[in-house]
Amino acid sequence: MNRFLYQMAGFFLLFTSCNQTDYKKVMHDPALYRQTVKRLNNIVLENNFPPVIASRNYAYANIAAYEVIAAGDQTNFNSLAGQIKHLKAIPNPADSAKVDYPFAALLAFCAVGNAVTFPEGSMDEYVEELKQKADDAGMPNAMMIGSVKYADEVAKHILLWSKDDNYLKTRSASKFSVRDEDGRWLPTPPMYAQALEPHWNEIRPMVLDSASQIPYATPPAYNIKDKTSQFYRNVIEVKEIVDSLTEEQKQIAEFWDDNPFKLNVVGHVSFATKKFSPGGHWMNIAGIATENNKSDFNTTVSTYALASIALFDSFISCWETKFKTNYVRPETVIKRHINPDWRPYIQTPPFPEYTSGHAVISAATAEVLTNVFGDHVAFRDTSGVEFGLPERSFESFRKAALEAGISRVYGGIHFTNSCEVGTKQGTEVGKLVVERLKLRKLNPKLISKN
Repeated sequence: MNRFLYQMAGFFLLFTSCNQTDYKKVMHDPALYRQTVKRLNNIVLENNFPPVIASRNYAYANIAAYEVIAAGDQTNFNSLAGQIKHLKAIPNPADSAKVDYPFAALLAFCAVGNAVTFPEGSMDEYVEELKQKADDAGMPNAMMIGSVKYADEVAKHILLWSKDDNYLKTRSASKFSVRDEDGRWLPTPPMYAQALEPHWNEIRPMVLDSASQIPYATPPAYNIKDKTSQFYRNVIEVKEIVDSLTEEQKQIAEFWDDNPFKLNVVGHVSFATKKFSPGGHWMNIAGIATENNKSDFNTTVSTYALASIALFDSFISCWETKFKTNYVRPETVIKRHINPDWRPYIQTPPFPEYTSGHAVISAATAEVLTNVFGDHVAFRDTSGVEFGLPERSFESFRKAALEAGISRVYGGIHFTNSCEVGTKQGTEVGKLVVERLKLRKLNPKLISKN
């Protein structure tokens, strides 16, 4: 009888040991983090978050997750505290042995994602799914409790820090004054919406010294009467390109459209269609890059964090330029002075033209991803497949960013020089992020293959 009891105890211990090993295979899978980021991306999409606000959502959630994994792997990773503006040291857990750091990183991401998006509790159901997954995989109860507690502590720390970024102040800031003067931005059809987030340059950047740190060239002076002027030539170039688009150019314009809320008007009927915002598109590309590279969990989190910080700061830099120059859109000039029936290929967004936001944020993120994984890293971008768009292949992240920039000219919503200057502006932001943020202790590169 005693032998039987000993055998049963042995089987029980073996079963328990296997279960505790299995939960790590499940909860430490980097695909789970990519899935979690995608869940937030879907919430951003469904609730019509503008691109600049979406970048804020991604940044704070990914930073929360990163700080958890940095606390859990202090041999290899540096905290961002002291590296990005005003972020103080993250608290250490009371008992590190009772924290599963990847699981806690997932929960911290969700807690912050929940707080910076709406409706309230959008990620609650998903959080319960994560907890059930951990429980089903055999995570010990003490580990579960400790991980949840630490995730909450880090999330609260990040959210407290986020409250001083001026976001709430800009919610009640004065509206942008629209003046119908030559060369100035005016609302465009079909929505004729007011300028989007005109005070975004007042948001606290994370790495930039200020919104105006990155210099930019002054756009060509408005002159539609002189057909030899640079401005006139730029206007005609956009019109002629849109009037004779090739099928490839149309595909490029549609692929990078990334309009989170496109208003379609058919006769007297109007309806909206949604896609990921530009930042959401690059979050997907970051995920594709980590998957292709077979990055481990911590490296995957690191990559998303770095990319989202570049997105966040590049939007601030771009919005500083847009609302300081207050430059007119091609659609406004062409309709008023050349052809009142002309339409761009894609819908013009509601903010000034110069510089191209897509060019800026794409170049910044591409610069970060190039630093992480290297140049000439080919990939297939499948981000648009769920919206009925074919995938596109690129030789490198920088090549993808260049295409994203020129796509706005094909779409008829930007002048070529705005995209060229925007690409330079974004590249400088990306370089600054790479130069100032040191996530790895032993190796500045984040590349990690299993």
